[in-house]
Amino acid sequence: MNTNTLQNINIGVDTGKSQLDIYIRPLDLFFTVPNNDKGIKQALTTIKKHNPQRIVIEATGRLEMPFVLACVEAKLPIVRANPVHIKRFAGAIGRRAKNDRLDAELIAHYGEAIKPELTIIKAKNIRLMSDLVIRRNQLLSMQTMEKNRMQILPKTLHSTIKPMLTAMKNQITKLEEKLVKLIEDSPEYQSKNTILQSVPGIGNIAAASIISNVPELGYITNKQAASLIGVAPITRESGRYKGKRVIQGGRAQVRTVLYMAMMSAMQCNPVFKATYSRLVEAGKPKKVAIIACVRKMVVILNSMLRDGVMWDENIAKN
Repeated sequence: MNTNTLQNINIGVDTGKSQLDIYIRPLDLFFTVPNNDKGIKQALTTIKKHNPQRIVIEATGRLEMPFVLACVEAKLPIVRANPVHIKRFAGAIGRRAKNDRLDAELIAHYGEAIKPELTIIKAKNIRLMSDLVIRRNQLLSMQTMEKNRMQILPKTLHSTIKPMLTAMKNQITKLEEKLVKLIEDSPEYQSKNTILQSVPGIGNIAAASIISNVPELGYITNKQAASLIGVAPITRESGRYKGKRVIQGGRAQVRTVLYMAMMSAMQCNPVFKATYSRLVEAGKPKKVAIIACVRKMVVILNSMLRDGVMWDENIAKN
């Protein structure tokens, strides 16, 4: 019988730009490798010897992805954990001190105590689609900043801004063309895309964001869908205290894209236009009314994908 299996091995990985700090619990083993192909290969050779139940690494951005993908390829149980959850766990156990070893040890302890679900990594094309949407959003943000600067800077400096705006516009167009091609090249994406874009207000970008970042849509309940996107209001009550219901968590990138899509939908889609007007007339703040419309849209999209049906204004009104 494997002794390591009985010991419930959990491994914590603290990611740095140049190195990975790795702690194996409860064996109290710690080692560091370079965060490159050679170092990751070395780390996996050591990790495999201990037959871990899970390997936990923080989802810090892009630095952890080479290690994560290597674990997936090696069929090792990898978890990309939300850094906020690990930080809250540290607070719960009174951990304040920080260094590379302690951070890796904390992550391993989190894995052992919380037992987070293993991460399912998306297919290559889905990851690429998600990355293209993210990059497009980044360029749009930079474009907005440059446009704002043009409003406040003297005209003598506009010549330094206009070429930047032209370049960003061209790059945004290229990204959008790549997104469309990715969808066209996949029959599965095409069918989802057709259903999603049948909703007035949902275009290529919103559809691509949903397909790549919320593959669960159509396979879950409407309540779960709203929570997954982060548009389900959360109650804040304790004793006599009655706080305002707020939204939090969820997949912020998709929520942002759908928020922008709703701004368009409220102009061209009579269902959402009527819902927004009714909420504002009832005294709801405009932003709250828009989020409520986004929640309604998420529920409708989830139902459409589940049933494989196109947009029907009469059904959507219900």
